[in-house]
Amino acid sequence: MSLAFIDLQASYALAKDRVNAAIQAVLDHGQFIMGPEILELEKTLAAYVGVKHCITVASGTDSLEIALRALGIGPGDEVITVPFTWISTAEVISLVGASPRFVDIEKDSYNIDPGRIEEAITPKTRAIIPVGLFGQPAKMEKVNAIADRHGIAVIEDAAQSFGSTRNGVKSCALARMASTSFFPAKPLGCYGDGGALFTDEDKLADSFRAIRNHGGLVRHDHYLVGMNGRFDTLQAAIMLAKWQDFDAEVAARNAIGARYSELLRDVCETPSITEGNTHVYAQYTIRVPDRTSLGNKLKEKGIPTAIYYPVCLHEQPVFASCGYKLGCFPVSEKAAKEVISLPMHPHLNEDTQNQIVAAVKACL
Repeated sequence: MSLAFIDLQASYALAKDRVNAAIQAVLDHGQFIMGPEILELEKTLAAYVGVKHCITVASGTDSLEIALRALGIGPGDEVITVPFTWISTAEVISLVGASPRFVDIEKDSYNIDPGRIEEAITPKTRAIIPVGLFGQPAKMEKVNAIADRHGIAVIEDAAQSFGSTRNGVKSCALARMASTSFFPAKPLGCYGDGGALFTDEDKLADSFRAIRNHGGLVRHDHYLVGMNGRFDTLQAAIMLAKWQDFDAEVAARNAIGARYSELLRDVCETPSITEGNTHVYAQYTIRVPDRTSLGNKLKEKGIPTAIYYPVCLHEQPVFASCGYKLGCFPVSEKAAKEVISLPMHPHLNEDTQNQIVAAVKACL
């Protein structure tokens, strides 16, 4: 058999008529930049998350950079994050001229270890970016408490955890501000690049809106250094057309992830859900001692896998100047050598999942 790692076509088939009609509506009205669908989507997502403001932007990476710029973070400042994540989380810190300071992760959740944050704080620390890796939030109440004690900001990186909750609160409402991504493979994806910021603060929201639009809220009035970070009207229309399926897709992800874990827990290390969390399984990630062998064997059987992420950020040449070396973050480094992700999407049926599980068991 040959399977899709993430079946985007199944999601499109479900919403095809709605998506096509939404695209045609934009083509008809012709407001391709900041059209009415942008504001409608922002209101919809803000209401879903439970915050006052949602500001859509051109990508998840842009959303993080805009958040840092809105806080005035730049040269001479430091921002704490994890070394086990996609590079966007840390590269935006360098893009604004600041320096990343890495903190190791928890073994079970793959999220930032709150117990290690304070030792990384210096007089230069301006913010913390905890990542909700693989689909569940970090222990945000602990991160927020540390940040409050030291007078620094928290930016929740919810690129993979949108749709999940912590203690009943939606991801993207767990800190002063939050960022997410609408990359097609995310739990809530568009058909290109996209992202959003969330906050309850009016002044911060205005800064986000200005920075995404060349530094101003009114045309020809630029009071901040900004960027061209606007979300496309076509993509907003597509997301609105898909939106009615999102709750069902989150429920399906929960069920599929739980079933994977029930069937695989005796042969490998399956994902652990932190107490108080729900999980949207942006990726279904297991751990095995020899993941290369497992990946190769599954490929022979027509089952795709992926590795998120094979090299920690402190090992990447671009961050060599930070002064870290192999061994600085042992939990992250071990995870990077052992994790492997299996096919995961809300349309994965039980028969296909049984075939994947049987193949994994046979290979192990």
